[in-house]
Amino acid sequence: MPWSKFSKVALGLGAAIAAVRSTMFTVDGGQRAVMFHRFEGILEEPVGEGTHRKIPWVQKPYIFDIRTKPYKINTDSGTKDLQMVNLTLRVMFRPDVSPTSDRDEVVKAVVAQFNADELLTERPQVSALIRETLIKRAKEFNIVLDDVSITGLSYGKEFSLAVERKQVAQQEAERSKFVVAKADQERRAAVIRAEGESEAARVISKATAEAGMGLIKLRRVEAAREVAITLSILPMSSICQVVGICCLQ
Repeated sequence: MPWSKFSKVALGLGAAIAAVRSTMFTVDGGQRAVMFHRFEGILEEPVGEGTHRKIPWVQKPYIFDIRTKPYKINTDSGTKDLQMVNLTLRVMFRPDVSPTSDRDEVVKAVVAQFNADELLTERPQVSALIRETLIKRAKEFNIVLDDVSITGLSYGKEFSLAVERKQVAQQEAERSKFVVAKADQERRAAVIRAEGESEAARVISKATAEAGMGLIKLRRVEAAREVAITLSILPMSSICQVVGICCLQ
């Protein structure tokens, strides 16, 4: 029977292809395979990218994604001065294994070493300490952390209001210092100006005493000269008005 013979050939060919495929596996880019051997256990050397051979039933590859991925951690913790703070971290990790539950314990342990205001002023140190501690803890589970950074930091409502009031008080204090300094400068300027005017009056008084009536007469002549110059510029009608006013006086 031609169809029977054809079906046998097709079945044989399919079985051969299946047998060959069962001895092969592929590791894509950004992945690594960990080989499990039924008699030797997990092999230490990971398998890289490409197509590889395996022994059916004896060997079984477990493929992991080793590309760096972000993971967001959001947790509430208490500070050294008993203030509650909400902390958000971004963790860059690999391979594709969820970070352990120890992450919250690490964050809380680090945050508890600082006061609430220190978390703001010493944020880089806090982030570095959390990163160092998480990296050490992750190595125990063969997880590589490429980066850990604080992306969010917020306090409870009462503490936030207290911080806001403190900032307003500091601004008011700085403004008061400025007002006091300005008033002091103005006072000093007034004293210097008064001293200058007093010195000028003293000099004039001394000059008058030394020169006698001659200085006074000289000043009168200078004033009359200025009046004459002014009158020479004015039209005749204006001069008549000025003379009339003077006569009335």
